[in-house]
Amino acid sequence: MAMLKWILLGVMFMSSCSINTKPPIADKKPHEIVTDGHSRIDNYYWMRLTDQQKSAKNFDKQTKQVVKYINDENDFTDWNLAKTKPLQEKLFNEITNRIKKEDRSVPYLKNSYYYYYRYEKNKEYAIHCRKKNNLDSKEEIILDENNLAKGHDYFELEGKYVSPDNNWLAFSVDTLSRRFYTIYIKNLITGDILNHSIPNTEGDVAWANDNETIFYTTKNKTTLLSEKIYRHNIYTESKEDVVVYQEADNEFYIGVYRSKSGKYIIIWNSSTLVSDYHILRSDDPEGEFINFTPRRNDHEYSIEHHNENFYIMTNWEAQNNRLMITSESATNISNWKEIIPHRNKIHLMDVDAFKNHIVLNERVDGISKLRVINHKTKSDRYIEFDEEVYTSYISTNEEYNSNTLRFIFNSLVIPKSTYDYNMDFNIKTLLKKQDVLGGYNSKDYSSKRINVLARDGSTIPVSIVYKKSLRKDSPQNLLLYGYGSYGNTEDPYFSNVIISLLDRGFIYAIAHIRGSQINGRQTYEDGKLFNKINTFNDFIDVGKYFIKNKYTSSEHLYCSGGSAGGLLIGAVINMEPDIWKGAIARVPFVDVVTTMLDPSIPLTSNEWDEWGDPREKKYYEYMLSYSPYDQIKNREYPNLFVTAGFFDSQVQYWEPLKWVAKLRDNWEGENKLLLHTNMDAGHGGDSGRFKRYKEYALQYAFLLNLAGIDR
Repeated sequence: MAMLKWILLGVMFMSSCSINTKPPIADKKPHEIVTDGHSRIDNYYWMRLTDQQKSAKNFDKQTKQVVKYINDENDFTDWNLAKTKPLQEKLFNEITNRIKKEDRSVPYLKNSYYYYYRYEKNKEYAIHCRKKNNLDSKEEIILDENNLAKGHDYFELEGKYVSPDNNWLAFSVDTLSRRFYTIYIKNLITGDILNHSIPNTEGDVAWANDNETIFYTTKNKTTLLSEKIYRHNIYTESKEDVVVYQEADNEFYIGVYRSKSGKYIIIWNSSTLVSDYHILRSDDPEGEFINFTPRRNDHEYSIEHHNENFYIMTNWEAQNNRLMITSESATNISNWKEIIPHRNKIHLMDVDAFKNHIVLNERVDGISKLRVINHKTKSDRYIEFDEEVYTSYISTNEEYNSNTLRFIFNSLVIPKSTYDYNMDFNIKTLLKKQDVLGGYNSKDYSSKRINVLARDGSTIPVSIVYKKSLRKDSPQNLLLYGYGSYGNTEDPYFSNVIISLLDRGFIYAIAHIRGSQINGRQTYEDGKLFNKINTFNDFIDVGKYFIKNKYTSSEHLYCSGGSAGGLLIGAVINMEPDIWKGAIARVPFVDVVTTMLDPSIPLTSNEWDEWGDPREKKYYEYMLSYSPYDQIKNREYPNLFVTAGFFDSQVQYWEPLKWVAKLRDNWEGENKLLLHTNMDAGHGGDSGRFKRYKEYALQYAFLLNLAGIDR
């Protein structure tokens, strides 16, 4: 697909000779979808293009029509927001000027080398380096992303994996934003990259102890699901690679990694509700992988090798997880022994094992905390912080035989801070706090956690932040953010971008709605499948709380979400359009029923446990009741800004396109409906350290313009 973007540019240039200042009206081409006797007409189904159509040397008529519609919408958005161009530029400069141009990460030790990355002024990408034995040694550049990114509109380095003897580097890159990664092998002694690569992979690599065998994962080109694990010898072509594992169930993702101890190669298998593992000793690369324990329904777990044992974090008879242990020679579940029991009010989220310690990442009262247990002294303590609302999590800890824990701490007002923690003496040392240039002072801002009562009596935690000097007693602009799916919890973290809103008098709030795991697994169960409506009700109830308590008003309340959070935005503006002044839906998953009916669409089959399988009538009817695309009505909607990525692998570009086209056909009143499609990127937007903030500046200019703020 190397020539695709040049072809797109040609089509876009020809179709943009004159800018239409009227809202684009998409053609209607009725397409009937019949499900269990129920018929729906989709007038915009024609916007779906296959990867083959997009990659063809000469676009067919349909492809040209789709690209023209995208271009017309982009032109209309540019025209509509033309007067905000100075503000967009100011916002972009503000955000990027807070970023230290020459910077370096905190080095971490692995197998006698200190690894780190650094940025040089005016360069978009990182330079990856290492030093042998100590930080005073000569720097060795192992990979310069800036060189690799030359000639590409999009570039992402997925991973770097150094061989056990430190002489080889396997790395994987994506230059299309479709999340197909090509693996390359570099000789770190000579600096040469081998002339044979491995295409169409997930990007993960696990080295065997012979320093010439790697294991990697390939993915299906149509469904984008990971399917097979291969064994590859670095001295041979990939066509000679051997399949060592193939996943038969299309509801599972798979991948492969090397254990922290270095003793095992581990294949992981994961669906929404089930985990599975297969293990192989790293010094026996041609051996057979052995199943850790038989796969069973509704069992999610993870494993961590430790000495002669495995730690297992499992939800087996433990909704919020418990910690168990078993011998590496007897891994069947019948041999597992409990170390830390299940607790109703504490959610065990992550585990890291050291020779003499174990570290747990737990969620206590909705806050992500770190707990350290010393095997020798039996001491057991949480690492304490002064902030009321914060996030802490385990960072890069590659050395097994160490008494030092590397962790990350930040909050809505405290920038990302990297600490080393002496687990024997309970001493934490700040190594680096993210530099925020331009005079940022965390004491000028206030963050806190409030609890909102939902309509059914449930409690919804909400994290908020604002600038103290701009806090008013009267309603002010407030941006409410939410996600609420897959059990993902949007922790309160520091955002350089949000400062631009706070400094203009906005309050920023994160609604920790059901569908996340803010209060443990039950919070997730209460926001999925037939409980999905709780996610939307929670978000609406938080918005109404802020209005009732005069934080804001319907003339000053805005909402935002992306991907599954975009579905949230689509649902709530259908359900309660009048309480929002404006909304931003980033790459929104809005055509829920049609997508979930089609297993050929990337990633669909893996999602049925989250949303339901609409091929069954009970799921079909429930999902249809909230699907944003299907619930559009003739009415006034709030001002709406929608984004899409033409190469999006998670939410196909046509979902936001179809949604906007149908909304336009039902749009009443004078509010704005704008669509911006990024033709160079996918789900995560632009790559690069600075370029990615162009879209943030565009979206925030939309909000500020609605708020009457032009500078």
